[in-house]
Amino acid sequence: MKPLSLLCLAALVLALVTGGQSADRPASAAGAIAIVDLKKVFDGYWKTKQADLNLKERAGELDKKRKDMVTDYQKSGDEYKKLLESASDSAVSVEEREKRKKSAETKLRELQEIEQSIGQFDRSARTQLGESQRNMRDKIVTEIREVLNKKARAAGYAAVLDSAAESAVGTPILLFNASLPDLTEEIISQLNATAPAGALQTPPAPAPANQK
Repeated sequence: MKPLSLLCLAALVLALVTGGQSADRPASAAGAIAIVDLKKVFDGYWKTKQADLNLKERAGELDKKRKDMVTDYQKSGDEYKKLLESASDSAVSVEEREKRKKSAETKLRELQEIEQSIGQFDRSARTQLGESQRNMRDKIVTEIREVLNKKARAAGYAAVLDSAAESAVGTPILLFNASLPDLTEEIISQLNATAPAGALQTPPAPAPANQK
């Protein structure tokens, strides 16, 4: 990457992270830069943990509904096989075999409809969960930036860099840091200051399926 491109990228990152700095910042801090690990802040925020739990609960509900649909599909499949076998029973009259054949054809169409419904359900579920995850992420990042920007302005920082950010080719944007102030823990503490009781506790791992 050319030096000019690196300078442009750095300028863009500064603008995005700081959200723009007002001209009336304290003159004594002019040019001062701090860093924050945005990923660590995001993961450590109690609202992120709560949102993850909500997404998992929603995914569990959708999975249960899908399993019910699959059960219906399997049941209809078994019924179709029995009807198809009975339609070939030479011990019954031709009229009865034709009747059973039509019943099997009807059951087959029902089976195909259930299969299509499962496919549509899968696509819809993926879309719902994806949109919910994006909305959650965007909302939380906005809240984090509001707190970060307020703290940065109050301290007089000219810019705050995301130390966890990567370039388009996956390399770290912040390549060297000797002594830049790190606001990560301060931001996490401030965000979690009003967390409800138990919100920061890690939920227990689910018991194995074979345990009662």
